[in-house]
Amino acid sequence: MLAAWMSEHAVSANGLASQVNSAIAEFTGSYGTCTERGVFRWLSGEVTWPHARQRVALERVTGRTSLQLGFRPRGRQPDPPASPEEDPMHRRAFLTAATAAGACLTAPATEAPRRLGSTDVGRLNDRLAAVVSKDDRYGGTPELEQHALVLARETLDLQQRGTASSRIRSELYAVASAFTSSAMWAAIDGRRLDAAQGHLNQAVTLAGLAENSVVQFRVWGHAGSLYRQLGRHADAMAASEASRATAITRRDPLFTSLALARLAVDHADSGDATAALRAVDQAQDAFDRADHFLSRPAWMHFFDQAELDSLALFAHLSLGRWAEAEHRAHRCLTRLRPGLMRNRALTHANLALAQLGQGAIEPAVASAMTVAPEMAQQGRVRELLGEFTHRLNAMAPRTPEARAWRDHRTEIL
Repeated sequence: MLAAWMSEHAVSANGLASQVNSAIAEFTGSYGTCTERGVFRWLSGEVTWPHARQRVALERVTGRTSLQLGFRPRGRQPDPPASPEEDPMHRRAFLTAATAAGACLTAPATEAPRRLGSTDVGRLNDRLAAVVSKDDRYGGTPELEQHALVLARETLDLQQRGTASSRIRSELYAVASAFTSSAMWAAIDGRRLDAAQGHLNQAVTLAGLAENSVVQFRVWGHAGSLYRQLGRHADAMAASEASRATAITRRDPLFTSLALARLAVDHADSGDATAALRAVDQAQDAFDRADHFLSRPAWMHFFDQAELDSLALFAHLSLGRWAEAEHRAHRCLTRLRPGLMRNRALTHANLALAQLGQGAIEPAVASAMTVAPEMAQQGRVRELLGEFTHRLNAMAPRTPEARAWRDHRTEIL
């Protein structure tokens, strides 16, 4: 069913409409006219059989047939779905695409390129929002990393094929950098650090071409996380400082708060408890001053009080402040938005470490067992659970709780 597919892939009605319109453009040469309201009409059952072009596009976007998506023609029972080769609708779409391709090959070299505008930027930002939403829900999978890279290449190819004002070109470079940064974050989150370093170089280059402080903030923030995972703490601190120095932090306290929270983790990793705790307090002050109703990029929506508590939790753990870390973990869990499976798993794993640090073995094992099995193999979550296992075995290897945890870990992995 369509609603189930959208939920599984974390795609909004507006995002699906954009993807359908893009798919229509691929085989007709003209951007489609599907709207968010149109998608809601499909979901409500008001429209039971979309137009032929929209059905083709939906099947390309979802990989499922119209019947599998829950659509039914009015007035008759549908025949069994034909194979793509036999279905006239698919055949017409194929012929249309082939004709368009042939026209491109034979068109005069002097044909004027298409003028790019805000509509193109908006469509790409919708697709970026869908990437961010999926990462927020499931974490940095290899599939998401590759999808983000494909979208970055499509954005750059669009630049080469069309003409645009300097403002639109800057915005397109910013979107391409954001897609690449999403790929970098997916690789960091999944612990594919070699790939992440390659994405970083491209993201920095594109952010420079965009001359956009917002995307530069994001790229340097992700760079700091990458360097932190590589154990390059001086580079991590420098990247976090570069993120904090971007112009957007002077205009919007919410960006300032995120930059300071990340710096707190860097100071904690370097063992500077005074600077780390000061940065945590400053991050909270900036967060409280921010206007949370301002319009911001989709990728910034993740940063709320729960995320701020999560970053403070990391800082307290690094400093060995176990009780404070446990307090932040509980605060994070009470504020965490539904559906953020990766973040919930990370927080439960960190809570387990904080409780274990206080010698509370039974609640620590219970917290670790709360991690959803489907998230236990996700890069960062798996690493934290591995650290928990190592510490538990060193502290109390022969306890019933330790044995229960080892049996549980064998089952979920």
